[in-house]
Amino acid sequence: MHPLVRLAKETVESYVRTGKVLKPEELSPEMKERAGVFVSIKKGGELRGCIGTFEPTRANVAEEIIANAISSATKDPRFLPVTESELADLEYSVDILTRPEPVKDIGQLDPKKYGVIVECSFRRGLLLPDLEGVNTVEEQIAICRAKAGILAEEPVNLYRFQVRRYR
Repeated sequence: MHPLVRLAKETVESYVRTGKVLKPEELSPEMKERAGVFVSIKKGGELRGCIGTFEPTRANVAEEIIANAISSATKDPRFLPVTESELADLEYSVDILTRPEPVKDIGQLDPKKYGVIVECSFRRGLLLPDLEGVNTVEEQIAICRAKAGILAEEPVNLYRFQVRRYR
């Protein structure tokens, strides 16, 4: 298991069992970076939680993973909080995001290679790249609009980013 994924797993297990937030003792070089991070949790191949930040909000990647792992397990509004009885059945992935860059037209997007951010005023929807069942740019944008409550006819700004995905 990759150290970033192990950190997410140990964080969730510690928090769900004890309510304590894990403090990593030693940081690998990639944990010391600053970047946006998403932590995804699956159970039986189905999404169980996914929360993240598209730009860094904490001192380093390790702190982003810890905060987002806890939020994925306990605060994703689509799911009830993870229970102790589920812990053995959970699978984790960690996505480290590149800085989002503006996109002039959808020809610059590719749902397998790039994640997308759709923005209209203060509303913003994000979708990670290379997700099962999302095969076109149009699907990606539609999902982002729905997440953010942005209507199809509203003008939007588009941004793309890449991820390093760890499982």
